[in-house]
Amino acid sequence: MAPPSKYTPEFREEAVQAALRSSKTVSETARELELNPETLRGWVKKHRKQNEPAAGAPLTLDERARLKEQDRRIRELEMENSFLKKCPAYVCPERRWLPDPG
Repeated sequence: MAPPSKYTPEFREEAVQAALRSSKTVSETARELELNPETLRGWVKKHRKQNEPAAGAPLTLDERARLKEQDRRIRELEMENSFLKKCPAYVCPERRWLPDPG
């Protein structure tokens, strides 16, 4: 049987959150917290595994709403882009305003 951990679950969770939020590497964060880098790396890996959605899991209501909004925004930007590509032909059909290439 393994000896009991000297770190509380609360400390582990705070250390994992600090590592995930920080722009520093896990090793740097571990040194700041006076932990073995491999210990913190293991905690982070376990946290990610427990909190990642299962492959093929249905989208949540918030995710669906965000996806629908992004699709709408993409269609809107594509229409604007298409319009802007046609603008020079309406503004200056003879292209008089362009410098002579020769």
